[in-house]
Amino acid sequence: MKIKIISVGERMPAWVAEAVSDYAGRLPNKLLEMVEIPLGHRGKGADVVRAREREGQAMLKAIPANAHVVALDVGGKELSTEALAGELEQWMQEGRDVALLVGGPDGLAPECLARAERRWSLSRLTFPHMLVRVILAEQLYRAWTVTQNHPYHRA
Repeated sequence: MKIKIISVGERMPAWVAEAVSDYAGRLPNKLLEMVEIPLGHRGKGADVVRAREREGQAMLKAIPANAHVVALDVGGKELSTEALAGELEQWMQEGRDVALLVGGPDGLAPECLARAERRWSLSRLTFPHMLVRVILAEQLYRAWTVTQNHPYHRA
């Protein structure tokens, strides 16, 4: 099983790549992988709906066959660390790859939301999508440590 964070946006600041790489490196067997999707054209006179549609098409193509798809969505269900650890254990038992979809500045395309088996909200707060990558990597590491009875997480 592999977990792919499929996220809109390229050329993130160095601190984002370093943080994600650090947490991914703490996980076993290259469990976590980042896939970057180019940001659709935005600017004066740009068709934002069309840009999000293109991003969505690219995201759907990046999803591994038979993967369990989770859309990061403000309207999704919030999870505690322990609940995420339970989800992670379930994903590992199923043996399917997992794709976590992170939209760009205008969210996820409707097709991506439709493809998702569940919607997950990190918080009711709004985060920049570059920070979401770091939060996801850290929370996945934290959930994994819970499954391993590692002392990183203190409830």
